[in-house]
Amino acid sequence: MPIPFDESRPIFQQIAERVEDDILNDTYAEEDQIISTTQFSRMFQINPATVVKGFALLVNEDIIYKKRGLGMYVAAGAKEKIMGKRRERFYSDLVVRLLEEAEKLGLTTEDVIEMIKREKRGERA
Repeated sequence: MPIPFDESRPIFQQIAERVEDDILNDTYAEEDQIISTTQFSRMFQINPATVVKGFALLVNEDIIYKKRGLGMYVAAGAKEKIMGKRRERFYSDLVVRLLEEAEKLGLTTEDVIEMIKREKRGERA
């Protein structure tokens, strides 16, 4: 069951994000063993080396760690680290760009907030 990968970004980064998502949605808790590289590569029909590279990103960020001979495990505090990293990225990638575009369009902060509220209520412009 291959999953669709975004062609514009490296697959190993998307693998790391998928594991992070699983930690954020409590599929994996601290100290839980995660799926092996072999299982991951078979399940999603991708090269095991690509999975290893994605897992290495998470090891370098202290999100997961290796227990020799046993596999990879979720590190203590991993969820908080992921949330902090993603909040920073949310701000810099989305909020800043949103406000820059709003300024170009002559929208006030209140206009943007109202648009967000409308969307949350399910109302379309």
